[in-house]
Amino acid sequence: MRIHFHGHACFEIEGEAGRIIIDPFLTGNPSTTAKLEDFTQLNAILVTHGHSDHLGDAIELSKRTGAPIITVFELAAYCRSQGAETHAMHIGGKHLFPFGWVKLTLALHGSGIENPEGGSMIYVGPPCGFLLQIDEKWLYHAGDTGLFGDMELIGLRYPIEVAMLPIGDNFGMGIEEAVHASQLLLPKVVIPMHYNTFPHIAQDVSEFLQLLQRRAPESQGKALKPGETLEV
Repeated sequence: MRIHFHGHACFEIEGEAGRIIIDPFLTGNPSTTAKLEDFTQLNAILVTHGHSDHLGDAIELSKRTGAPIITVFELAAYCRSQGAETHAMHIGGKHLFPFGWVKLTLALHGSGIENPEGGSMIYVGPPCGFLLQIDEKWLYHAGDTGLFGDMELIGLRYPIEVAMLPIGDNFGMGIEEAVHASQLLLPKVVIPMHYNTFPHIAQDVSEFLQLLQRRAPESQGKALKPGETLEV
C-alpha cells in the first residue's frame, strides 16, 4: 500500500484493489504539489466534512472520474444535488467497497458550506473521521477534530497501522492533544496533518515528533512533505 500526502489533510491511498483520495483540497491549496488534472482514475473520494479546505475538489473529481463521494448522509445529499456520484453513510456505520472497508467515526468539529448566494452557511451534517481497512491493514484519518476519549476505544478495537492526525491547533487538535491521541490510539505510525497551510495553524512539526517520541515511543512519527509517499 502507498500513502501519498498532498498537503493539508489530503491523502491519496493506493492499495491492491483500488485508489482513493481523502479530503481533496487541491485547487487553492498553497501547500500542495498536486493538481486536479493528475487524478483521472479513482475508485472513491472520501470527505470528512463540508468546509472548503476538505470538500475541496471532490465534486469535480467525481464528475471527471465517476468515483463516488463517500461521506455522511447530509453532505452526500448536497454533493449529489451538484451532480456528483455519492455513497451516503453515517457515524458508526461501515461498508465493504471493492477497495476495502470504510467505517465512519466521531469527529469533534463543524461542517458547513459557504452559500454562493450569500447569507448563512449551508449545514451539511456532522463531521466525521474514517477508519479504513485496505490490504488487510487498518488506517485512521481523524479529520478535523478535537481530542475525545473514545479514541481509546478505537485503539482497543482496531490494530491501527497508520493514523493521520491534525496538529495545527486553533481549529482542532494541537501538538500535545495529538500526542495524547496517539497514546490512546496506539498506531504503529503517525502522520501529522492540517498544519502550516495557513497562518492560524502554523506549527513546528519537529516539536510534535520529539514529544511523540518521548510520550508515545510505540508510535513512529512520519512528517511527510506534500508530494511524499509512505509505503506500508
